[in-house]
Parts: sequence; C-alpha cells; structure tokens
Amino acid sequence: MFASVLVAGAATGSLPQAERKPAPDEARSAVPAGRHADVTRAAEEAMADGKSPMEAAKRAVSRSGDRWGAVYSQGEYEEFEESLDGQYTGVGLWARSERDGRIEVTKVRAGSPAATAGIRPGDLLRSVDGEKTDGRPVTEVVSLLRGDTTDAPAGTTVRLGLERGTRAWTETLRRARLSADSVAVRKVAGSVTVIRVDTFTKGSGDQVREAVRQAPPGAGIVLDLRGNSGGLVAEAVTAASAFLDGGLVATYDVDGEQHALHAEPGGDTTRPLVALVDGGTMSAAELLTGAVQDRGRALVVGSRTFGKGSVQMPSRLPDGSVAELTVGHYRTPSGRAVDGRGITPDLESDEGALQRAETVLRGLTGPS
Repeated sequence: MFASVLVAGAATGSLPQAERKPAPDEARSAVPAGRHADVTRAAEEAMADGKSPMEAAKRAVSRSGDRWGAVYSQGEYEEFEESLDGQYTGVGLWARSERDGRIEVTKVRAGSPAATAGIRPGDLLRSVDGEKTDGRPVTEVVSLLRGDTTDAPAGTTVRLGLERGTRAWTETLRRARLSADSVAVRKVAGSVTVIRVDTFTKGSGDQVREAVRQAPPGAGIVLDLRGNSGGLVAEAVTAASAFLDGGLVATYDVDGEQHALHAEPGGDTTRPLVALVDGGTMSAAELLTGAVQDRGRALVVGSRTFGKGSVQMPSRLPDGSVAELTVGHYRTPSGRAVDGRGITPDLESDEGALQRAETVLRGLTGPS
C-alpha cells in the first residue's frame, strides 16, 4: 500500500466534532490514552535529556505501528490547518509514496509553479533542495517542499530533482500562495453535470450542495472523487447531504466507543447520480462513496478505492509540536469496514472511466 497526501498539508480523516479540525489541546482527551501517553512520555524524556522532543515523538509513533500517525512542528501544523481552510503556500503538487518508497507526482494544479515548470503526473520526485526523498514519509517531503523548517514564505525558491522515464533533471520553483479551489463544476452535453471534488477543505461541502441546486432540472450528476485524498470529514458529510434526505452516512469508533454521522434532511434524492472513484480515492471521500452506495443513492463507477478508513486526532506535545494519532475507524451505513479494503465499484472501469460514467448517467436520465 502507499500513502497519498496533498502537497500543501497531509490529507486526513479528522474527527467531525466541528466544522474545523479541532485544536490539539481540545483533542487531547480523544486520543487513546495508552498511545498518547507513550508518545508524550517519549517527548518529555527527550526534552529532559536536552534532546529533540519532536524526533523522539516521531520514533515513538513509528514504533507504535500507527500507519497514519505523524508528528508536525508547530509551524507545519499551522500550515496544515491553513491548507484545510483552502489556502496554502507551496508549488501545486499532489504526490504519493509508492511501495518501493519512491515519491510519485499524482496531480499538478493548473497555473501553479509546478505546472508552469512542465511537471506532470507520473514524474518521480527524487530530491528536494538536494535532500533525497526515497524512503521518506510523505509528510517529511511535504515539509521540505513548503520550507517549513525555515518558515519559507511565498516567493522563496525550492529545487526539485525529477525523473521521467530515462530523463533526470532539476527544476527550481518559486513557492506561491495558492487557493485550493477543491470543487469544480462543468456541464457536458446530454443533461449531465460533472462535480469534481479534489479534497474536502472548508466550505467544499456547501459548494457541492450549491452545484446540485444549480444543475438544470432533470440533469444527472457525476460526482468525480478520483484522486480525492480526503480532508475534513464534516465537509464530506455536508456533501452527502446534497444527495440524501437525512439518515446515516457512516459510523466510527473512538477507543471502542461508537459514534454516528448523519446527513442533514432535504437533499436531492431523485436526480440520477454516478460516483466516480479510483485508487486515489481515500478517507473522507471513501466515507461519502460508501454512504451513497450503501443507501442506494448512486451507482459507483471506476476502480477500487484506496482503503483508508481510519480517523486521526491531534494532540499537543511539550515543545509545541503536534502528534496526530489514529483513534478509530469508519464503517459504511451497512457496516462495511473500509480500512485496508477500500470500496468496490458497481461498474469497474479504468481507462475512459469518466466517459463511461457519463454514458451510464445518460442511460439513467433517459432521452434529453
């Protein structure tokens, strides 16, 4: 399996206690006591010995076996929260760590410094400012790209070592202040509206709801969640509310205690809907996919999703850094576990998946 993050801040399944990601001090009590205590104790002991609490915490998280656990400096975490608010400083890349530890570019934001430099999905990111990326956690690569250790602002440069097939080269990019613009809407011929959601940042759920309201009467919807690495769970639930009239969206457990997430009433339950997914559909995007599939609201087209059905919560460490630890797992309305399994589409399609989704949708809507 590989990890995938938006290179502006890690994409996460944060617990939906509010419309924003909880502040670390607010979330401390939600993290399972044993795991949190181990990480905090390691940080405190390192601080007492004059060593780096953050590095000690990273080692403790690594030993814990928490695949999605991560430790951020205070500055990194602030940038992370900003990215979920839809603003970030970076170069406009999405990337993932492959099974062999190499870092692959999965998406390039149009108009970004990376796009201007001609970087493409599928390129390998081999180094950042001379530091090798192979085998590094993606969160560390994110930090290097953003210049977190030096609090590098927009306008500073970063040198990327890249590889494409047999070609290896270096690009120097200038970091920019970027807006996530995570929801894009377009209309295609034949009464079909395509709503693409790249990640669930603040406000994206309401954008999906508004796009559904603005779609022409009788038009079907393709909800394109391909490559959506997750984000704010509350926003995914709001997006689900665009298509459901209340009812269960998902359940999750925190240290053995069960909780439920429900859609708001009043969603459009009659408009034909196809959800389009792939192996890059993760976390909160899988939660939404599972809800509309289990509730019989959408036909899911594409390839099996990633399988990140876990939720993380942050907690503050003694030096101000933040440990984000896994505290529970999601299940779909029918009780299916997602973590490590993913969601199987109703119709498998890799190449030309969007065209197939549009064709299926036209069949559901009938003659236009």
